[in-house]
Amino acid sequence: MHDVRPALIQALLAPGLYPGKVHEVTLIETHISWVLLAGEYAYKIKKPVKLPFLDFSTLALRQQFCETELQLNRRFAPELYLDVEAITGKPEHPVWGGEGAPIEYAVKMRRFDEAGRLDHLCAQGALTPDHVSALAQRIVHFHDQAAIAPESSRFATPDEILAPVMDNFDGLQRLLHGTLAQSQLARLHDWSRLEFDRLGALLVARKVAGRVRECHGDLHLGNIALIDGIPTLFDCIEFSESLRWIDTASEIAFVYIDLLDHRQPGLASWFLNEWLQASGDHEAVPLLRFYAVYRAMVRAKVAAIRREQTGEDDGLCSAYLALAGRLISPSKPRLVITHGLSGCGKTVASSQLLQHDASGMTLRLRSDVERKRLFGLAPQEKSHSGVAAGIYGQQASEQTYAHLMALARRQLQAGWSTVVDAAFLQHAERDAFARLALELGVDFFILAPQASPAQLRARILARQAQGHDASEANLEVLERQMVSVQPLSDQERTRLLSMATR
Repeated sequence: MHDVRPALIQALLAPGLYPGKVHEVTLIETHISWVLLAGEYAYKIKKPVKLPFLDFSTLALRQQFCETELQLNRRFAPELYLDVEAITGKPEHPVWGGEGAPIEYAVKMRRFDEAGRLDHLCAQGALTPDHVSALAQRIVHFHDQAAIAPESSRFATPDEILAPVMDNFDGLQRLLHGTLAQSQLARLHDWSRLEFDRLGALLVARKVAGRVRECHGDLHLGNIALIDGIPTLFDCIEFSESLRWIDTASEIAFVYIDLLDHRQPGLASWFLNEWLQASGDHEAVPLLRFYAVYRAMVRAKVAAIRREQTGEDDGLCSAYLALAGRLISPSKPRLVITHGLSGCGKTVASSQLLQHDASGMTLRLRSDVERKRLFGLAPQEKSHSGVAAGIYGQQASEQTYAHLMALARRQLQAGWSTVVDAAFLQHAERDAFARLALELGVDFFILAPQASPAQLRARILARQAQGHDASEANLEVLERQMVSVQPLSDQERTRLLSMATR
């Protein structure tokens, strides 16, 4: 790529052209842009290219998309995106600003510590579940504020969804050679087409429900950074409305496959669960694998384009094809329920199960959260119900378990292993989920952490003092549970999930 570097970019490597004390200018090059890192600032210049999915071929278009990029990214990173700067003079002797007609434009950004980028943190093993939880919350907040696509708009119609999916395969068929690669592509193509046809009604319903929004569009780990400890999104798609106005499920699928690609399946599962818990968007679950495969193929195509430009094979294209192949052929899902009194550690144990999930395809349903959502409350909102009354009364509890079963059925049928985090104190409650597993042909396990009565009481008091948990159980609830609990039968104990099998 350096052999064909334009005179303008070569000239802009001179430190003296920039404000402040700049000792060195670092160039980062992608298939569609050059980014110049100079002192406290970064300057992004769009390449004069025209590809099937973008057109930066004229100066007017590059100026337009610089302005659009600035506006869009200020939605979530106003402190980073500063201005659009014109470059004047001649390519061999450029001037930032200055008089005369502009010869190019750049988006000026405030630099941040590149070590804080989530892809770097992930590669170093420094990305934590807390980081991922904060990211999920950040994305949900952004999506909640994002503009909703009108039902009459062209965005995310079935044809608009299918077109880029098929474009990926068309592009890769031209760029890849060899029998194995073509065989992989054919298999992935056929699966994607069949899934699209199967999910057609749901795709339409998602738009009607307001789930198609003006998203980021390119939300992988390299476009997220920890800045002052907060996950900050940047570098969204500005060049294509169709790639930006998408289902929110497509957006989060990109983060998910990037975590899988970084060999962090536990964090991938944790991210999806934190997003689902915060958003309540369980209707998205049947779509997640379809969109994850689509996102993997996007990355495969970008890697293939870059390989075509550089002549160097970094193995990324093959890696993404392999990842997509695993997503369309997941292992048989399993159903896990928890069992135990309030304070025994069910949520802690199920969290550990997710965070150490080797498959990256396990979802959890928390009864404390879903019960409140079912009755119109936020997860941490107090219901002010009495013991065995209000949303914790017999009828409400039966409704809650029925709701959990419906959600678990949907997730299992979509190929996702499922953990249902609830007390399951009664044989009938446990038997109903055991029958569900038998009906769907999935393995069934019980996760039953243990704690002494003193530990139970201490944990409940500590949780109440913190006031940050969805559970509303108090000591009076615990005492009632101790009297009413029906212990596991000998048959149920054969289903216990041991530490070795978690």
